[in-house]
Amino acid sequence: MFKKTLNLIVKHLLTLSGAITGIAIVFISIFLFKEGLGLFKSPAIEKGYTLFVHVRNPVNKLSAKEIKEIFDSEITNWKELGGADKEIRILRIDDIFQQYSDEELGENYKSLPEKIATVIKEDETTIAFIPKQYAPTQDLGIKELATGNISVSDYFPGKEWLPTATPSPLFGTLPLLLGTLLVSIMAILFALPLGLGVAIYLSELADERIRKFLKPVIELLAGIPSVVYGFFGLVVLAPLIQKIFHLPVGETAFTGSLILAIMALPTIISVAEDSMRNTPRAMREASLALGATQWQTIYKVVIPYAKSGISAAVVLGIGRAIGETMAVLMVTGNAAGMPNSVFNSVRTIPATIAAELGEAPAGGAHYQALFLLGCILFVITMIISVAAEMISNKRTYKAA
Repeated sequence: MFKKTLNLIVKHLLTLSGAITGIAIVFISIFLFKEGLGLFKSPAIEKGYTLFVHVRNPVNKLSAKEIKEIFDSEITNWKELGGADKEIRILRIDDIFQQYSDEELGENYKSLPEKIATVIKEDETTIAFIPKQYAPTQDLGIKELATGNISVSDYFPGKEWLPTATPSPLFGTLPLLLGTLLVSIMAILFALPLGLGVAIYLSELADERIRKFLKPVIELLAGIPSVVYGFFGLVVLAPLIQKIFHLPVGETAFTGSLILAIMALPTIISVAEDSMRNTPRAMREASLALGATQWQTIYKVVIPYAKSGISAAVVLGIGRAIGETMAVLMVTGNAAGMPNSVFNSVRTIPATIAAELGEAPAGGAHYQALFLLGCILFVITMIISVAAEMISNKRTYKAA
């Protein structure tokens, strides 16, 4: 009776544990996407500021990228924006304080909006970037430029990640996504042949004593902290790659892919080897009895039978590579630019979140952009996990 009651209690506890875990995952996902999607409600310019121009200026709206290029002096003429052929003059609030004394601005800067409006009306080429609290909204000689909110087209296809740029931060995720995919795919290209070769050796060629020694050693690699791999890459691999390829720096996508390949090897080897060892002994013996060599048996019988397990190993290795943070942050150069070579410095999505989340103001656009990066990573890893599950459950052989 006691044993039956105990089993019932354990059963209900396990059910409750599973339910709590499922609910927690749902709430975490809702929170993640709620915070991330809030980015598209954020203004395209720095919060609490606005842009003003002369009322006769034909330009009525600017995108986040255009604003950034104006204030970085990359766009210097209104003609480039559809306006008159005149050079753009930039006016900031500090310029007003330098131009007028405190006495002229009055107590608590009451006349500051009027002074701003005067400067803009004196020069039609002026664009003013000022706090909303000093905005001269009642003056008919000037107008506020429409900037709108950060859009999907600013975020996903954007090629510049400049979250702290003023007056308009840029949150282009394309360089981060390409950096993540470049490093991860290259890592699998390095790890797959080596991992598959080691798995074949352990499963088919090594004697039992060697296999029992090597298997735990390989699996032990998975327990090494990623920061240790990062130090190894930073101290050993990066200088070596810099010297061999005559590069300005050794922290590149290539270095990151090598480190990730080493980190993905235990997963690939372990899963692939277990799958190969599950090949029925009768199939091996039948192949050898028909005159096939050991190698012919391996690639004609064992590997096709274990194909689903090998595929799952590859997918799980990709998942490990894509989600890695610390090691990649240390050895890839952490540069958020568009990669055009494997020897460029890159930045991955996990590394960006780890490096910037602590500095992003809670609830701000930068904070929400990082949460949205987490959403992208969540979707990618979910797709990989579902693919791995589907591949693992696929039956390669059917009964005759």
